[in-house]
Amino acid sequence: MSVHQASITVATEGPGTYEITDRLAAEVRRSGLSRGLVNLFCRHTSCSLVIFENADPSARVDLEAWLDRLVPADDPCFSHTAEGPDDMPGHIKMALTRTSESVPFAEGRLMLGSWQGVFLWEHRTGSHQRGLIVTVLGE
Repeated sequence: MSVHQASITVATEGPGTYEITDRLAAEVRRSGLSRGLVNLFCRHTSCSLVIFENADPSARVDLEAWLDRLVPADDPCFSHTAEGPDDMPGHIKMALTRTSESVPFAEGRLMLGSWQGVFLWEHRTGSHQRGLIVTVLGE
């Protein structure tokens, strides 16, 4: 088994889902491996990763709106507010979702379903540079 590892940076411009499927697929191709598993790990505590519908953007809008209703930024019970009203909700949203995703690949291609994409889900306002680690394992 061989291992290829790389870092990628995703620039975000506020809350929302940012599709990174093509960047993940590019690392699989760059690895030169034909089959195996690719893992993506997010190095932050206020954004997350999700495999989700990528054909109709309204599905992501609904998902984001639902989580915003579940964890509102103006909850008066939050004590962790030093970095702004979106900080604690960002941490909770990250904890409720995922910071790591794994996708199998064969013949050098991701084996995602027809309507699946890989997304970085930014939970904070403002611009951020999000660091991700891509580890490709296979042969």
